[in-house]
Amino acid sequence: MGRTRRTSNSKGTWVAGVALAALLAFTGYAVLSGGDEDTETPSKGEPSASASASPGPSATYAPPDDWTEPDSWAALPRGKRTDNRGSQVGFPQSTEGAVAMMVAANSTAIEGGTSNVDEQLRIYRSYVGAADQSPANAEEIELAAIQSDKALAKQVGVSAGQDLPSGAYVRGTVVGYKVIKESDTEVSAWLLSRVVQKNGEMEKEKGSYTRTLAGAQWEGGDWKLTGGATARAQQDAQGQAQPAMVAPGDPGFNRAGWTAIRQAS
Repeated sequence: MGRTRRTSNSKGTWVAGVALAALLAFTGYAVLSGGDEDTETPSKGEPSASASASPGPSATYAPPDDWTEPDSWAALPRGKRTDNRGSQVGFPQSTEGAVAMMVAANSTAIEGGTSNVDEQLRIYRSYVGAADQSPANAEEIELAAIQSDKALAKQVGVSAGQDLPSGAYVRGTVVGYKVIKESDTEVSAWLLSRVVQKNGEMEKEKGSYTRTLAGAQWEGGDWKLTGGATARAQQDAQGQAQPAMVAPGDPGFNRAGWTAIRQAS
């Protein structure tokens, strides 16, 4: 305990949909390295480095065996409708509505015939602000997601472009959040996600936790992820300790100031 987890040269490569930073910075999909077999964990509740780092996902934390009830729970609102890409949209103009959109945009399932390309382009087209969308950005995200899909295909033992085998998946789910700054038109927050991967029916599921910084703006009657809002979120978080990556149920979850998400717990 008390050590920082290695994030390179590990046996597994998480290619889940924790892609807010990649989408907003338009540098391609974030490949998260790690797995339970090669996990070193920070001390419970121990603050991490200053928030001057990039807003990309950082990994990882192994949950404890015991359970401490989170001090704060949220039942976030759902979107009013589903768009033609299958994404929930139309969130209320409130802090909880903005966080709910961030959660929806940061929740993915890669399995069967659904690829990382499918998920990343869905998120990009459904949740990124109009000013940050362009054919060049979409192409960059698609090309990076293609590489992620190739890496995952190799891990599960299929050829690139094939469906994943039965029982194989990579899923990302937001389990907690911590608001940094809020107003009627802009909200910034840290997101705590659980990412799990299973390489087949008889394989063991492996998981890790990630922490992502995100910013949302009210645009066209809905919340959208924008590069501008995320840049301001970085400024607002500058010099603050990043909330520790501790699972719901760990006493450090409360000390870090996370709010647990009831439907994701």
